[in-house]
Amino acid sequence: MASTVNRAVDPWNQETKEKFEGKDRSEYLDPCQEAAARSIRCLNRNGGDRTLCSDYFQAYRDCKKAWIEKRKMEKKKAGGFFS
Repeated sequence: MASTVNRAVDPWNQETKEKFEGKDRSEYLDPCQEAAARSIRCLNRNGGDRTLCSDYFQAYRDCKKAWIEKRKMEKKKAGGFFS
């Protein structure tokens, strides 16, 4: 059940970076969408009981945190205006 959550997936790999940089500004891209979908499926399966899906929610938070940190590092490396 929740113990099978895969936390080793890298949300900010080369493929995701290319998709993100190539998208229109108005287009939304979430590399953690798969983790989000798993947490929603868990809620649906368990009648909305969040306590049974805590591992899925944590996996999503970990994914988002890793993605944001990697994006910050990429911007810093590129020498962005606000870095």
